[in-house]
Amino acid sequence: MTTWPSPTDTLRHDSGVAVLDKASLLLSVLEDGPASVSRIVALTGLTRPTAHRLALALQRLRLVTRDARGRFLLGPRLGEMAVAEHGDRMLEQTAPVLTELRDATHSSARLHRRCEGRQLCVAAAEAADAEEDAVPVGTAAGLWTGPVAQVLLAWEEPDVLYQGLARARFTAAMLAQVRHRGWAQGSGGPTVDAATLAVPVRGPGGRVVAALSLSGPRTGPRVREFTATMIDAAMRLGEACDG
Repeated sequence: MTTWPSPTDTLRHDSGVAVLDKASLLLSVLEDGPASVSRIVALTGLTRPTAHRLALALQRLRLVTRDARGRFLLGPRLGEMAVAEHGDRMLEQTAPVLTELRDATHSSARLHRRCEGRQLCVAAAEAADAEEDAVPVGTAAGLWTGPVAQVLLAWEEPDVLYQGLARARFTAAMLAQVRHRGWAQGSGGPTVDAATLAVPVRGPGGRVVAALSLSGPRTGPRVREFTATMIDAAMRLGEACDG
C-alpha cells in the first residue's frame, strides 16, 4: 500500500517558488495513477480550488491530461521530450511490429521503457475501439503498479528491485513468478482499467531494455494465445537493438 508523505514533509525542501512546489506535489500524486480532484486534495492538503486550478493549468501545458472518467493523470509532454532524446534503432523498427501485433490481436500494442523511475510509453499502435483507453506516446506512469511495471522491474539488479518494491503494489514473490513464466498480466499503470499483458524485450546480453504490452477487452480471455504472438514480436524488437 502506498504511503504518502505529508504536504509539510514534501515541501520542506522547496524550490523557493510556492506555485512550483504545489504543482510538483500534485504531479507526485499522479505518479501513482489517475486521481480525481478530491483524491488530490486528500493526499496533498491543497485546497480544492487550488488543486483544480493547478490541474487545469498543467493540462493546458500537456503536463497533465484526463481520462474517460474525468480523472487527472500525467500528460505526454515530458515523455515526448524523453522519447525524442532517447531515440534509437529499436524505435525506428517499432511501428511495423506494433501495427502487425495490433492487427493480429485487435488490441492496443505499446512499447514502454524505464525513464527516471517511471514507465514511459515510447511507441503505440492503438486498437480501433480504444479511443477512451488510448495511451499517447510520451505518457508516463509509476513503476509500482501494473504488468508493465512488473516486467520492467522483475529482471533488475537486487538493489534496483529493492527500491522499486518499496512503493510497489506487488510483491517480490509476484516478480519471481513473472521471471519464472516470462510475462505479466493484470491491470494498472497507463491503462489502469484495461486488461493488460506484458512481456520483456531483451537487448544485447539478454538485458531487459523495454516492455511490450497488449491491452484491451480481448487480452484477458485470450492470454495464452496472445502470449506466444507477443514473445515473437518482442524478439523481433530485441533483434533491432543489435542491428
